[in-house]
Amino acid sequence: MSRAKSPYLSDPNRLADVIAAIQVMSTYKFYKLPFDGWADRISADTSRGEYWQKIFEQHPEFFRLDGQRQKASLVWRRQYPKRFQVDEERVLTREEFAALDERTKQRVSRVRLTPADIKTLVDTAINLHARALEERKEKRWWIPLASAIGGLVGGVLGSLLSLLR
Repeated sequence: MSRAKSPYLSDPNRLADVIAAIQVMSTYKFYKLPFDGWADRISADTSRGEYWQKIFEQHPEFFRLDGQRQKASLVWRRQYPKRFQVDEERVLTREEFAALDERTKQRVSRVRLTPADIKTLVDTAINLHARALEERKEKRWWIPLASAIGGLVGGVLGSLLSLLR
């Protein structure tokens, strides 16, 4: 994350949006959807697909795009095998998965994250946001100093001008 261009500081709603995306993407039955699908799930507005795509692209610490860059998923969920049968809401054995036909395999995803996993991700987002805010403050260390010096110079000049009158 660049100090000058932290995506967490690009929009006042960014942290809330990242947290919302984490919550939805970690618990929805399918782990990967097109951007307009996530827009519908997160903000109930399929027309906001490009907005969510930008968020997914700017936060690779949480999100990844597929090879065609048409769908997004949560990185943590991608680490689990694709054996969660969404209709039965259960994890299939390797043998059960291998026995499925191609049409049925389309109803198989990756397991949902646990509440503890979600808390870890949300805490991470909050910490990254706080760090970005702190770095922005550190870059402005000179402003109070410049104001104080400006005030001092103004006071000295005022005193000198009053002596010259």
